[in-house]
Order: sequence, then C-alpha cells, then structure tokens
Amino acid sequence: FTVNFTMTNLLYTSALGNPNSKKFIATKKALTYLLDHVLKNSSIGPAYTGCTVVALRSKKDRDDTGVDAICSYRDEPSGPKFNRVTVYHELSNMTNRITKLGHYSLNSQSLYVDG
Repeated sequence: FTVNFTMTNLLYTSALGNPNSKKFIATKKALTYLLDHVLKNSSIGPAYTGCTVVALRSKKDRDDTGVDAICSYRDEPSGPKFNRVTVYHELSNMTNRITKLGHYSLNSQSLYVDG
C-alpha cells in the first residue's frame, strides 16, 4: 500500500530530489523509522513488514516537501486485514490529526493511504 503526505517544516531542496544525496538518505532513514513506529502500533501491526520512502518532492513552490512511501504487510488468512480507511484514521490519530510525525510538521489535508 502507499502512504503520501506533505511536511511543512522541511524546505524542499534539489538534494531531497536526489536519492543518492546525504540529505535524501538521512531524511529517508528518519521517515522510515517514524513510519515503522506508527504502523507497528496500528491495527495491521502484527502483519506490517515495513515502509520504503521512494520519493521526496517539491510542494507549494518548494516551501514544503511531499513524501511518497510504499509500505507492505503479510496477507495471512488469520492475520489482520488491511483496510485503508481504518489505517488512514489510525495514522491521523497517531499524528495528532495529521499535524506531527516526530519533529516533522504535516499538512493536515495531505495524508493519503491507498491499498
């Protein structure tokens, strides 16, 4: 499934658009850690296997940074079923109504979960 959101306190620079740059790698590592923490504590937690940040992109004239992540889980008959609406609401609750993810501030209208 995919998770997309916008960070409002990380000014987009060209380094964030380069997957080989130190800034991209450090930001990806921090976001992966934060997403792992949140999703492991969600309803799909027992089946959750991880997220990979695949892109950081410019939003709102480079004032903000958009995040695209691909996340995965084990689809087991006895395990929790993925429900994108449920996961969206859980992420919303765990990010203070889509305003905070760790030290990152989020655009409260930017969260998108697709499965």
